[in-house]
Amino acid sequence: MDEISPVAAAINLLVSVQIPKKLKTTMAQSSSNNGGTDQVLVEVRASVRTMILNRPKQLNALSFPMISRLLELFHASEGDSNVKMIILKGNGRAFCAGGDVTAVVHNVRQGNWKLGADYFREEFTLNYLMATYSKPQVSILNGIVMGGGLGASVHGRFRVATEKSVCAMPETALGLFPDVGASYFYSRLPGFFGEYAGLTGARLDGAEMLACGLATHFVPSERLPFLEQALAKVNTSDPDVISTIISRFSDIPKLKAESPYHKMKIIDRCFSRRTIEEIISSLENEALNKKDDWISSTIQSLKKASPTSLKISLRSIREGRLQGVGSCLVREYRMVCHVLRGEFSKDFFEGCRALLIDKDKNPKWEPSRLELIRDDDVDRYFSKIDDEDWEDLKLPPRSNLPPYAIAKL
Repeated sequence: MDEISPVAAAINLLVSVQIPKKLKTTMAQSSSNNGGTDQVLVEVRASVRTMILNRPKQLNALSFPMISRLLELFHASEGDSNVKMIILKGNGRAFCAGGDVTAVVHNVRQGNWKLGADYFREEFTLNYLMATYSKPQVSILNGIVMGGGLGASVHGRFRVATEKSVCAMPETALGLFPDVGASYFYSRLPGFFGEYAGLTGARLDGAEMLACGLATHFVPSERLPFLEQALAKVNTSDPDVISTIISRFSDIPKLKAESPYHKMKIIDRCFSRRTIEEIISSLENEALNKKDDWISSTIQSLKKASPTSLKISLRSIREGRLQGVGSCLVREYRMVCHVLRGEFSKDFFEGCRALLIDKDKNPKWEPSRLELIRDDDVDRYFSKIDDEDWEDLKLPPRSNLPPYAIAKL
């Protein structure tokens, strides 16, 4: 299997992203019994721990050892009173292009869907730890941020975008759904922008990430070394102090004229509809009233996506509006286990085949049309797994949380 295939979709979607200069930094690696030390590098600077995702050829796609290593490092840093802040960044032209899903598919095809479930259980546990972390996490999103890369950053306190940032959650084109807690953070974007971004896999740049709240700051990439030098001197976990430091290097970028963020009236009008069918019909009515390339491409994105994925994704985001981050992750874990079992639809495996493995970009979805999917077909994705060895996601107990973490519960 092609080693770079976990991020083939990212390369196809984001070919215009510029490659930044090779990162030059001295890394101190800690030893670990569970591997992944070469895939996650650690810099120790006074009260700051900088963790660097280090699979640049794979655009830092999250392998199982990387996730386990990050969990170990975050737990250790939280228990160390000398550590006041975490910085997370990527080596190369990506922050993180998502989860290493082809490895998951390979395991499931070998007949053990539970190996795939183990991957997502570990990843979702990391997402929850980041969302409820007692110390500020500053994620430097300089480059590609997709899928699991958003899960590893958006849950943290500070997310710094640059002019090289580009993010997307293309899961509906893969036969999956926006996971890693996306039903929590997408449902909290302005208006119905989260439904739009989650269902279409829309690609957002750094300015759009800042405008909608996926990023908290925008710092031009040439200032990042100076920002990191300033952050390395921090000896406090006070988020106001850290925000003030980041703000010294920040800009407010202008949105491009063609940005979908300028289409919020249409997005709210169409993506607030109750069903996928009504959303598409509403967009088609908009297209009748005026010629707009953005409306046409949005309709095409929805029609190319897995019908099953669209149905479960919309319901997931809608439920997420009323749930805390923990409940969202528990529900998403149930959903992903149903996807891996493939009892109703095997679209995830077909999507990975078409986009990541064979790369013919011509998935054959089954069921092939939205009208073939009933409400009770969707319901099953939100139910417990009927397997005596299966358990719901068990989230770790958390205590002494700061107010901004408590608010997510």
